[in-house]
Order: sequence, then C-alpha cells, then structure tokens
Amino acid sequence: MPETPFERRTRAAQDRLRDGAGDALVLFPSRNLLYTAGFDEEPAERHLLLFVPAEGDPVFLVPELYGEQVREESWVGDVRTWADDEDPVAALRSVVDDLGLSGSDGAAGDVADGDVPHVLVDDTMWARFTFDLREALPDATFGLASEVLAPLRRRKDEAELDALRRAGAVADRVVTEVRALGADAVGMTERELAADIERRLREAGGEGIPFGPIVGSGPNGAKPHHAYDDREIESGDPVVLDFGTYVDGYPSDQTRTVVFDGEPSERFREVHEVVRAAQAAAVDAVEPGVTTGAVDAAARDVIEEAGYGERFVHRTGHGVGLDVHEEPYVVAGGEVELEPGMVFSVEPGVYLPGEFGVRVEDLVVVTREGCEQLNDSDRGWA
Repeated sequence: MPETPFERRTRAAQDRLRDGAGDALVLFPSRNLLYTAGFDEEPAERHLLLFVPAEGDPVFLVPELYGEQVREESWVGDVRTWADDEDPVAALRSVVDDLGLSGSDGAAGDVADGDVPHVLVDDTMWARFTFDLREALPDATFGLASEVLAPLRRRKDEAELDALRRAGAVADRVVTEVRALGADAVGMTERELAADIERRLREAGGEGIPFGPIVGSGPNGAKPHHAYDDREIESGDPVVLDFGTYVDGYPSDQTRTVVFDGEPSERFREVHEVVRAAQAAAVDAVEPGVTTGAVDAAARDVIEEAGYGERFVHRTGHGVGLDVHEEPYVVAGGEVELEPGMVFSVEPGVYLPGEFGVRVEDLVVVTREGCEQLNDSDRGWA
C-alpha cells in the first residue's frame, strides 16, 4: 500500500529522533497524535498512548474498547489493547520493554543495557499518564515531543495545504455573505450575529469552529479578544469580525473590520487605511529566508509611523495548522527563518479604547517565490 501522509510524518519524526533528539516519542490524544497516526480522539481517563521509537515501527497501547476503531482509522499496524479489569501500567511496562526503552533485551538498535533512554512526551499529556510512564521508566530522562514535532508541523504538506485552502474559501464565502447584510445588521446584537456566522459556516461546509466568533462593535472592537455580548450594532459602527472553521481538521482564521450601514468617523477611516497598509506591507515582506521578526517589523513600522504604535498591542501573527495557534509566531524580534510550506496569520491591528478597533487578517503560506494568501475577500470597510 502507498505510504500515507501520517506515516511519512511519523518517519520524518523518527529521522529527527535518530539525529540525536531522543529515543522515543510518547503521544496521547492530541493534535500531535492526529498529525502522526491519523487518529483523532479527545483525552480521557484511560491509557491511550502511541509509542514512536527511533528505530522500528510505532506501537499503539489502547483500551480494549478502542482496539477495532484504532486499527481501522490509523495506519499503525501494531495495536495492543488492555482490558478494564487489567493494570494499564503493567501493559505500559510490557510495551517499553519490547521497544527496548528500559535497557532490557529489546530489538537491535534499541537502548542498550546501561544507557539512559531519553523519552519525549506529548506537551499536553495529562500528569497521571506522565507519572505512570516515569514509573515504568525510572531511569529515563524526559523532554517534550514538540522538540521533534514542532519543526515538522511548521511546514505543511500538500494534504494540509489543500485543507487550509478549502477552509479559507469557506471563511471568504461567509464573510462576504455577512457583509451583504448591510443595514439589516443594524439592530442585531453581537451575540445574534455571532450565531448567524456559525450557522453560515456550517451551511457553507465548515466542520465546527476553532474558536468562538469575535463580533466587536463600536468600543467593544477596541478589546482585541472580545468575543460578543448583547450590545446592539448601530449605524456607523465599526465592527471587528474574526472567525474561522475547520475543514478536514484544519482551520481558517480571517478578520475583517466593516461598517454595515451609515458613515463612520474620519478617524476610523484613517486608522483602517493605516491597518490595511500595514497588513499589505507585512504580506509583501514574506519570502523564504526572511525572519518572523522582519515580517512583524514591516507591519509595525507602518503603524508606528502613523502615530499609533502604542495601540498595536499584540504580535503580527501566529502559525496555523492542526492548532489554530502554533509555531511559527510572528512577533517582534522573532528569529525563525521562513521556509516554503509555513502557514501563518498576518493580522496587525489598532485599538482605541472607548472608541473602536481595527484588525485585518489573512492566512498566508510561504512559497519558493514569496507567499500565497489563503483569503481573497474584500479587505475594505464598506
């Protein structure tokens, strides 16, 4: 059978382990597990762990009631189960012994007798499972799986990019529909409009939301992470609309600041133009070899020159993948060099307390020549 994207990612992680990062990864239900094994599940009280050794094939240890499901949904062939009337820690010890992580008689190439294994655990693994792993490997040293997986997850493969493009298209369609409400949006509460956005995302093919929609009207828009409340949208109000949806597990994340009806203040018009120019400058700066700090500076310089530097109170962007916030982070002084396949948001903003806020956000993917914007809806306010 042809190699799946999940297997390719796991083999790439093993390459990094063999290059000196560690002897094994141990993952539990998380985005890292989905990334490598193709199995998606919420964390729960039972031991459900994936062991990825530096050499050889990975091993799933799962509750018996998950056995058939994991075998059907994951590419991993070695799926071992434990029953509710059995000790999961004993099953865990058996796996680490078989993989040679305990320094016992493992397969060739495993941790040798007397050596201390270095095991990288999922960054979000619950403490109880980490403690059980420490009990099974009392002599091991431990680190975080992100040491191996974060650099891999920064660069998206074609399957990931396809999902991100489709998620972006759904967000584009919905923000266009919402803008078309025009005067009909006046008198709606932020809460009502947020619910309408969620409904439209579902109807357009979205598969859930990575975060609650932000609908920040008038002075509420000056709070960057205001969600929504019962304030009614008024004529002439600037309204910050920030939302996205999942497609095949990958999210969109787009922000537009609009005025549904009436005329906004001259100051709003000025600020909106400054933010649009800052966003365009940052997008223009994106190309391989440029640092994340340089992209941030491209946006920040425009806003500072216009006299609003103190009102740009957050980073310019964040990586987007299986998590809507992940590496690389586009922050002042950032030293990560951009590489083709990296996907992140470009979202400068200016926030004037008691008045309004303006943010314009698109996702971009770094290409060999520069970047591709994953959103193409109108960025104006009217």
